[in-house]
Amino acid sequence: MDHAEERIIEEVKKFWRLRLGLRARYSRSGSYRFCYSSRGTAGGAAPPLLLLHGFSASKDMWLPLVKHLPRDQHVVCVDMPGHEGTTRTGAQDYSIHGQVTRIHQFVQSVGLDKRPFYLAGTSMGGNVAGVYAARYPGQLCGVTLICPAGLVYPSETNFIRRLRELENTRQGEAIPLIPSTPEELEDMLKLCCYTPLHLHRQVLRGLLDNRLHNNDFYKEVFMEIVGEKSRHSLQENLHLITTPVQVIWGMEDQVVDVSGASVLKASLPNCQVALLDNCGHSVVLERPRKTAKLLMDFLSAQEVNCETAKKLS
Repeated sequence: MDHAEERIIEEVKKFWRLRLGLRARYSRSGSYRFCYSSRGTAGGAAPPLLLLHGFSASKDMWLPLVKHLPRDQHVVCVDMPGHEGTTRTGAQDYSIHGQVTRIHQFVQSVGLDKRPFYLAGTSMGGNVAGVYAARYPGQLCGVTLICPAGLVYPSETNFIRRLRELENTRQGEAIPLIPSTPEELEDMLKLCCYTPLHLHRQVLRGLLDNRLHNNDFYKEVFMEIVGEKSRHSLQENLHLITTPVQVIWGMEDQVVDVSGASVLKASLPNCQVALLDNCGHSVVLERPRKTAKLLMDFLSAQEVNCETAKKLS
């Protein structure tokens, strides 16, 4: 198989990271290796921002958003456990609680725990971010949950109903988020994006080639995060979240229904909710400028609140 398209996509991502001032790096926690990209230093005026990507993505999914963040904002994008350049181990690290433990190790390994920081995650990463906020509240200034998984949704999407059918029939091969052909990849993109991407056939081929050799790993992760231990992890930990919360959701999300935002609002009355019209599950890809503005407005508001609290105390 010709991997030219795959190599071109990798070179484009490297070029984009370079242009945005992001450097790819590694850190270790014992024998475990994390791969991440970062810009800026922890000593800046604003607290750092750590970004957690979704299932089967990588640190580079945040590139469109980072483009619209202030250049002086210290930002860190990490490859989630087993994804891209981060160590691939086994199921114990792929459950939501296993991922939270590994991300905490990453935070310690790069010194993010030396002062409170902001955490944002999308989809699976949103589930992890929410549970992290529940488990380590003292480390965070605030957390942003972008269409997070892990809730009990008042309305279910066709995708969730399809998953239940797959679970009942044990058809482990036919997971819509794990494509094996260009046609299945196109179907996945339609599922995740409200606005059609209209990608060139060669780009689709390159994206698929990038994924195919990871499909067994993706299946292992997927079965962990939809299994009984992880399926409702965020829901089960909402009562423990005390840090300020922001929720961003695409109104046309076909993966996890936007009704999840009302669940978060009911459990966390002070959380800020932004619902984006004409936007699906891939909020960061579809609305990067708007998402970056919402994120920075939330971060600025929390800084003002922190300063006010300090003065009053």
